[in-house]
Amino acid sequence: MAIEGPLKELNIHDVFQLLDLGRKTGVLRVTSELRQNAGVVHFDRGAVIAAHITSNPHVLGELLLRSGKLREEDLARARALQTAGDRRRLGEILVAIDAVGRRELDRCVRAQVEEVVFELMSWSEGYFSFVEGALDRSGIEAPVSIPTEALLMEAARRIDEWARIETKVPHLGMVPRLRAPEDDASPLDLVPFEWEVLAAVDATRDLRQIAEALGRSDFDVARTIYGLTSAGVVILEAPASAPAEPAARADDAPAAARVEEYLARGDLEAARLAAVDLVAADSERAEGHVALGRTLLRLARYDEAEDALVQALHRDPAAAAPRRLLGMAQAAQGRFADAIESWDRWLRADGRPPDEEAHAARVAELRASAAVFADALRGRHV
Repeated sequence: MAIEGPLKELNIHDVFQLLDLGRKTGVLRVTSELRQNAGVVHFDRGAVIAAHITSNPHVLGELLLRSGKLREEDLARARALQTAGDRRRLGEILVAIDAVGRRELDRCVRAQVEEVVFELMSWSEGYFSFVEGALDRSGIEAPVSIPTEALLMEAARRIDEWARIETKVPHLGMVPRLRAPEDDASPLDLVPFEWEVLAAVDATRDLRQIAEALGRSDFDVARTIYGLTSAGVVILEAPASAPAEPAARADDAPAAARVEEYLARGDLEAARLAAVDLVAADSERAEGHVALGRTLLRLARYDEAEDALVQALHRDPAAAAPRRLLGMAQAAQGRFADAIESWDRWLRADGRPPDEEAHAARVAELRASAAVFADALRGRHV
């Protein structure tokens, strides 16, 4: 059995549920042109046994080293055995030489697989394909078996919890620092992982860097920082501004110019392809994602535009243009309350550049119209 299609027509949660209910065995591949990313998930009779993603490959040995569960000399010894002809997988060798316990190995691998699946479940655009057939386990370092239903339930729980976390932790680029203790402060009563996160807070690393250093998920670290912030133990600050860069690097300028030229001529598909090239040239810069978001808005592909603009804000949370355009994408999808929130944050932002300030009157008009629609929808559901 082979099934494939765009995630706009069959969302990723439904794909996982379909494979679970059918107790399918095979390989699911999910690709996203927007994110320049791809993931692979292996299923065995409906359960997930392995997963990896291009943007964060999670090599088993490195994962165990970062989490402090493995010594470098033990990893070197296991790899030397493989080089000498030992045909066992790395995880099996590490357990056999008592470098890591079976339970700890399974916990680490399971956590890695879960993080990949949760990342894929956040994608609302892209393309999936599933090919049914016997699995080749030779490339799977340490297979686990995770019920897909449990992954779906945890993904739904995380979505709800992220909404709560974001009230204090707006994005993973925030930098935590310790708050000065008060004279009458009570002793801290923290669990081991909370102490581990607290020890990593140095007022220079952001949440994503702390998670990478600890070998733990962004979600676990963000949730812990949320709790420490609520308890008044740490304070979150925006990252220090990076030195100003040229508007576009020499190698990006042609693609950026082509986007503007094609948009001016009304050749939207050519503009989209040029914007994709701009993202591919350096996916960590916000400019390419903004250009792609603008183009997708013009193409009326509003959900994809929203994804591109969110990616831009992840890379530059203080940028004005993607926040304004994000409101337009949300309003076009009928999510007027979200659009109002995006525009309010844009209106409250200090130091908007002149080209953005020129949109102030238009944003105010759009916000007023969205408020009318939001009130009408609210009244209809009362």
